[in-house]
Amino acid sequence: MAKKAKARHILVPSKETCESLKSQIEAGADFADMAKKHSQCPSGQQGGELGEFAPGRMVPEFDKVVFSAPVGQVQGPVRTQFGWHLLEVTSRTE
Repeated sequence: MAKKAKARHILVPSKETCESLKSQIEAGADFADMAKKHSQCPSGQQGGELGEFAPGRMVPEFDKVVFSAPVGQVQGPVRTQFGWHLLEVTSRTE
C-alpha cells in the first residue's frame, strides 16, 4: 500500500506570527478557526485542509514533516518558499 497522509496547515508571513499562533493552539484555540482567520493560503477557508496526498506532491520541507511527525501534533514553524507554516498531520497510512 502506498504511503499517504492528510494534513492541514496555516501559512503566515513571519516566524513570530507562526510561533504566536502555535502557542494559542496549544493553549486550546481551534486549529481550523485560526487557519480561517490567519492563513494566507486559500486552504485557510477550509480550516487549512490540504486533503490526502502522497510523498512528493508537496514541497520537500512539507513532505519531511508530514511523513515523519506524530499524527495529531502541531508542527512548526516550518519555512518554505511560501512563508512560515504550522502543520498538523491528521492521518497517515504507511
